[in-house]
Amino acid sequence: MGDTFRKVRAAAVHAASPFLDREAAVDKACRLVGQAAADGAELVVFPETFVPGYPFWIWTHTPAASGALFMELVANSVTVGDAACDRLGEAARANGCTVAIGVSERDGGTLYNSLLYFGPDGRLIGRHRKLQPTCVERTVWGRGDGRDLRIVETPVGRVGGLICWEHSMDLARHALTLQGEQIHVAAWPAISALTHDPSSGLFDDLSQAAARHHAAAGQCFVVNAQGCIDEATIERLGLAGRPDMIRPGGGWSAIISPMGRILAGPHRDTETILHAELDFAEIAQFKYVSDSAGHYARPDVLRLMVNYDGPTGAFGDVVRPSAG
Repeated sequence: MGDTFRKVRAAAVHAASPFLDREAAVDKACRLVGQAAADGAELVVFPETFVPGYPFWIWTHTPAASGALFMELVANSVTVGDAACDRLGEAARANGCTVAIGVSERDGGTLYNSLLYFGPDGRLIGRHRKLQPTCVERTVWGRGDGRDLRIVETPVGRVGGLICWEHSMDLARHALTLQGEQIHVAAWPAISALTHDPSSGLFDDLSQAAARHHAAAGQCFVVNAQGCIDEATIERLGLAGRPDMIRPGGGWSAIISPMGRILAGPHRDTETILHAELDFAEIAQFKYVSDSAGHYARPDVLRLMVNYDGPTGAFGDVVRPSAG
């Protein structure tokens, strides 16, 4: 009798954060983990910086006008090992599921745009800091490094993740593929709710294209979780009554198969939790056609050098996925 393929039930949370309120955001996250798990989810994925919300002001305000908001972000960011972190881990443990959640992380005097991974035993089992904050995000967050570009071994499989425009970094995506990524976490903010920038109207299309391409190029499932914006956030930004600047809603969330097929969603504007069953037989089926880390690779022609050890590490030649 041959091997059987794993099946995993995943959930993508499409929701607005209680803006710049760490405790309220953690409360909401814990509640949503419980709700998703009650509907069978073994993996629950949240949007970018769900705790304590995305700093939309960087796209709508001048630096001088946003100083007070930045200070609130600092005060409400998560420190690994703090009470907020413990509560998120406890939600994962109490519901017996793996949780991936975006946070603004504070470490010393620097903030990072991070994904935290909690196992079903409640332990923090992985972290990814955004390698390169995008455009004006550099006024808020520092840069991650290769230590956080490793696959996370979880009970639901080998999970990797990238944040927003990191999906344009083909070498970062391929580094995850080379490690045998099976489920990819794609976390994004609701930039499509901004209306003052004509390019924001393309954001849903671009994020969809990035998610579906990574699924097919890496032969993995993609859980694409974007946030949305509520009226309370708009009011806190001082932009109530300014539909020319921002509107409620936004975001593009979906769960995608290795062939780029949408299994759940797409969804935007209103809060919901998307669910889908991930049948790992689909990974094997598509690798029959194209195994980017195996028979479809050409390491004699193209090689990727990766430094997984941070600023003091040495670049290594990675051409095969990890065992397992």
